[in-house]
Parts: sequence; C-alpha cells; structure tokens
Amino acid sequence: MKTLPISRYRFFQKLQPLSLLKKITGKSVTGCLQVFSTSGSWSIYMDEGKLIYACYSEKMFEPLYRNLQRLSQQISTLPDGIKEQLRAIFETGIENQAIPNPDYLAICWLVNQKYISPSQAAILIEQLALEVLQSFLNLEEGSYEFIPESFLDDMPKFCHLNLRLLVEGCQTPRSVGVSEREAVYRQTSPSSQSHPSQLFQINQLQPKVKTTPQLPRTNGYKPAAYPINTNEHRGQGIIQPPADKKIYTIFCIDDSPTVLNDIKSYLDEQTFSVVGVTDSLEALMQIIRIKPDIILLNISMPNLNGYELCSLLRKHSHFKNTPVIMVSEKVGFIDRAKARMVRASGYLTKPFTQGDLLKVIFQHIV
Repeated sequence: MKTLPISRYRFFQKLQPLSLLKKITGKSVTGCLQVFSTSGSWSIYMDEGKLIYACYSEKMFEPLYRNLQRLSQQISTLPDGIKEQLRAIFETGIENQAIPNPDYLAICWLVNQKYISPSQAAILIEQLALEVLQSFLNLEEGSYEFIPESFLDDMPKFCHLNLRLLVEGCQTPRSVGVSEREAVYRQTSPSSQSHPSQLFQINQLQPKVKTTPQLPRTNGYKPAAYPINTNEHRGQGIIQPPADKKIYTIFCIDDSPTVLNDIKSYLDEQTFSVVGVTDSLEALMQIIRIKPDIILLNISMPNLNGYELCSLLRKHSHFKNTPVIMVSEKVGFIDRAKARMVRASGYLTKPFTQGDLLKVIFQHIV
C-alpha cells in the first residue's frame, strides 16, 4: 500500500461524499477532485461538470482487467492475453517512474490499437467509474483538494458521464441496462466512432474558464456498501499485435546516447519503433528517408540546433504536419516562444519520466 504523506493526516475531517460530488457538477467545473484517506486516494476527473474518468490509487489496474475480461466475451478484437500485454507495457516500473494515470493511458492505447472502439472505451470507463464511486461513497473521513489542471487535460476523452446518474447506479441494487447506460454518457464527438484516430489529435476546444468549486466541510455520511463483482481472470500468455496494428516510428535526435537509450527503454517495442541519432545533420537525411510518425528533437544540438532543424523540416511538404516535439532542459518563456515560431508541435522538458514521454506521444498520435 502506498504511504500517505504525513501532512495529509493533519487535515483529516468528517466527509460527506455526496456533498463533495454535488459541488463538482456545475457546468463550469473542470479539473480533478482528489480525496485522501489512510487507505488510499480517489481521483475524480471532471470536464464542464461531467465525469470523464475516476480511479482509486490502491486498485488502479484490477478493475480495468476485470472489466476487460467481461468485454472480451463480447468483443472479437479483444484478445484473451490482453491483460498480460497491458501489464508488460504500462505496469512495469510504475512505482519507480511515477506515471500518472497509467490505466487511462492503457485505455487510450487499446483504442489506438483498435482492440476496442471509442464507444466501448466509454462503456469501460463508465463501469470503472461505478466501482470507484462505490468505494468513495463509503468514505467517512479524509482530506481533499480540487486541482483545476490535470493529467487528462490534453488527453483523448471518450465520454462525459452524468455524475448524478452514476451515483444513483451505485445505490441501486441492480445492474444498469443498455438503454440506461446510453443515457448516462454522451460521446465527445459524433464522428468519433467512425474515426477513432481523431481522438488522438490535440484538443481543439475553445478556451474555457475553469471554476474551482467551493467544497464543503460537512459531517460524516455513510451509504450502504455496494458489492463489487470479482470475476477471476484467465491466465494467458503475452500476445503479439495483429498484423494490421500500426507500429509507430519515433525518431529521436539527441547528442546524448543515454537519453536515446532511456527513450527506447520507455517505449514498448510492440507499439513503437525507435530510431535514435546523435548528429542533427545526419538526422535530417534519415528523417526524409524514414518519414517517422513523431520526431523528438533536442534543442541544444551542435552544428544544426533543434530550432533550425525543425524550421527546415517544416519547409518540406511531407513534414508540414508531422508532430515535432522539442526536448530541452530550458523551460523559459522565450524558449517556448522560439519553439512556436518554428511550428513545433509540443515541448518536453528534461529530465522527463516514462509518463511524461507517453503523455506527449499519445497527445500527437493520429
């Protein structure tokens, strides 16, 4: 079990979970409600008053695997050994790398690899949210905070769930039917089911004002516990991706072989093919030949720096829209402004974790 920071204990108080949830359902509320207790922490992600994801720190992957097991009986594209493959990609080294929400990254990967559709991902997220809320509603004491900015801000969003209906589902001792489930969530984009790849484009929503809800300080409340199904998993070996699954080519330019090796070790070889080059002039010719899906470009390169190389690539017709991520230890406003001037797609600050790298890649995969 993860150890809760000692500072959290000082602010423990009686909690009323329903009142907390009610405060984050306003249309202008976007962000993450984090609730801490001695047994773990809950994260409930909201977008304009609708729930887009929820997870419990101590049981992050177990509910995901359990619900994928159920889906595998209905979805022909979901292989039997998917649990082992997800574990190998997203759970290995999770404690050391502190990857934020690797379970959500796993769902994004499943959609991107076409193992499940965006609508199936929405149903999966709904079932996970129900399990998280069931345990959350039993909470009597803890501390909480609302964070306007969250890891999911720039990630694909598969559904917007009605939190009130979810809570009612937790308190109703019967399974939710298909028609009721369809009423609970709405798809982010009407065309997303036909074109799953669109979910991996950069979020183009208009800027919105984020409101931090005034969370209450209330007395304890404890609804009746709701049983959670604990189906057993079938033991299967790690599967190979089907032949039609795309392998993404990631081209990395950095004068540090250590950085290149770290990037290669962070990315699963069944999904990504990593090409690393230490010389920017040599890299230019190889990029034109290989035509990678994403380019990670160190700014501080000898001979031809990252800004110059990015500018040259943008002048080539094939690379006008190829994602180019600038990698640097510099985090100043001027450096980011320079990156925008040469039409870089994003910015990755050194040192970065596996989670940082996966997030920026998933943001730009199309």
